[in-house]
Amino acid sequence: MTDATTGVAGALDLVGSVARLLNGSESHEAIGQVAELLRRGVPAQSVTIWVRQPSGAAFTPFAAPAPPTPPFALPTLDALPATDAAGLRLPLHHDGTTVGMLVLEGIGEGPGRVAATIVADLLAPHVALIELSEDLAFEVAVRARQIEEQRRFTGLVIDSLPVGLYVVDREYRIQIWNRKRETGTQGVHRDEVVGRPVFEVLTRQSAEQLKGEFDQIFESGQMSQMDIEVEDPAGGRFYRISKIPMRLGGDQISHVITIGEDVTEWYRIHRRIMQNEKLAAVGQLAAGIMHEINNPLATIGACAAAIEGRLGEVPVSGQGAFREYIEIIDKEVQRCTNIVDGLLDFSRPKGMQKSPVAVNAVIEDTFFLLKHHTRFKKLTVQRELGDRLPLVLANAEQLVQVLMSLMLNALDAMEAGNGRLTVRSALGGHRGSEVLIEVQDTGTGIPRAELTKIFEPFYTTKTQGRGTGLGLSICYGIVEDHRGRLEVESQPGLGATFRVFLPALP
Repeated sequence: MTDATTGVAGALDLVGSVARLLNGSESHEAIGQVAELLRRGVPAQSVTIWVRQPSGAAFTPFAAPAPPTPPFALPTLDALPATDAAGLRLPLHHDGTTVGMLVLEGIGEGPGRVAATIVADLLAPHVALIELSEDLAFEVAVRARQIEEQRRFTGLVIDSLPVGLYVVDREYRIQIWNRKRETGTQGVHRDEVVGRPVFEVLTRQSAEQLKGEFDQIFESGQMSQMDIEVEDPAGGRFYRISKIPMRLGGDQISHVITIGEDVTEWYRIHRRIMQNEKLAAVGQLAAGIMHEINNPLATIGACAAAIEGRLGEVPVSGQGAFREYIEIIDKEVQRCTNIVDGLLDFSRPKGMQKSPVAVNAVIEDTFFLLKHHTRFKKLTVQRELGDRLPLVLANAEQLVQVLMSLMLNALDAMEAGNGRLTVRSALGGHRGSEVLIEVQDTGTGIPRAELTKIFEPFYTTKTQGRGTGLGLSICYGIVEDHRGRLEVESQPGLGATFRVFLPALP
C-alpha cells in the first residue's frame, strides 16, 4: 500500500471519527474534541474552531492545544490573522450565514486538507444547531426574567393598595394575600395562609356561611358587595367587602377576588350629615311651638318675682330656704328661655355668644341645680375634676344644658337608686388640645344596636311618657356647634360613659 493510499484512508478515518463524535451531540465540549482530533489526524501544529456567540456580536475559540492564556473573543472573523501556505482558514457556512471558522496552522499538502474541508462541512450544521439552542435558551431566559419582573411589579402594585385583598380558587384555597391583609385587624403573614383553605384562616364567619358567599359568586358570575362591622380594641370599625369573579381562562369562574375597604370614616361623616339633617328637621318642627312656651315661662318668672317681693311676710328663719328656691326657679326659667331660643336657632340660626369658660365651674353649676332632685340625693356622686385645666370658648348656659341632660339620663338609667354617678374633667386629645368631660353611670347600659341611634331626634329607649328623644340630639348639636365631639361607650349591664370633647383655648 502506498503512502498516498495510507494518507487517504487516514483522512477517511478522521472524517468518520468526527462524524461519530458530532452525531447526537449539542455541546461545545464536542467542538473542542473535534479540534483535538483534527490536530492529531491531519496532522496540524494547532487547530482553532471559532464559534459565534448567541448574541452574534463576537466569536469564541475552541483550540487544540489549549492556549496558555484564557481564550478571548473576536468581534469579527476578519480580525483573524492571515494564514500562509502552511495554514488553512475554512468558513463554517449554514443557510447562507457564517456561523464560525475552522483555522488550522502548520499543515502541509495532502489528504489532510481535504479531510479538514469535509470536517468543516460537518461542523457547520452542528455549530448552527448549538447556536440555535443557545438562542432559544437565551430568549427563554430573557422571557422568564421579563415574566418574573412583571410578576414582581404586579405583586408590588397589589401590596401597595390601601385595601385588604385576597384571592381563592375553586377549591377555596388562598392563592394571593396582599400586604394590607398581613397588617389588618386579622393580620396573618402570607407564608402562613397561601395554599390553605380560606375557612382555616378566616374564622369570624362560619365555614358554611363563607362557603355560601363564594359559591354564589362561582355560580352567578356576579360581583357582590356588603358592609360589615368589626369589633376593634379602639372601637367598632366598618368594612366594605367586595367579592369579584375572575376568569383565568374560558367562561367558567376560576377564582374569586375579595377586597376589604375600611369605610369607618365615611360612616362617621355620613352619620354626622344625617344627624345634622335630622336636627334641622327638629328645628323646623319646634319653631311652631316654642313661641307658645315662652308665655308660661314668663308667667312663672313673674310669680317668682312676686314671691320674692313678699318674703318680708315670711319669718326670718325660713327666708333662706325660700330665697334659695326662688334663685333656682329664676335660673331654671332663664335656662328654659335659652333652650327655647336654642331650638328656634335650628330654623333661624343666630350666633350664640361664647366666651372663655372654665368647665369645672360649669360642672359645679350643674350640680347646684340638681342637688334638690329627689332621686339625685339617693345616688353616690363622685367628682374627679382635673386641676388647672385650660379654658374653652363656649356658651356656659348651653354646656349646663348638655351636662344636665346627660346627668338626668344617668338618673333614669339607675332607677333603683343604688348607683354611682361619676363626673370627670381632664385634658384630652393630642398634646392636651382638648378638654374632656366624662359623665359615667353604673346603670343598665345601652345595647350595642342602640348606640348608633341614641343621638337621633325622637329616638329614646325610655318607656312611653318618660322622654321625647330630643335631649341627646340637642346635646349633640350644641357640642358640634362648639366644634367639639360627643361620644358614648356602653355595654349592657355595665353602665354608660358619655364623653364631651371641647377644643382648649391656648
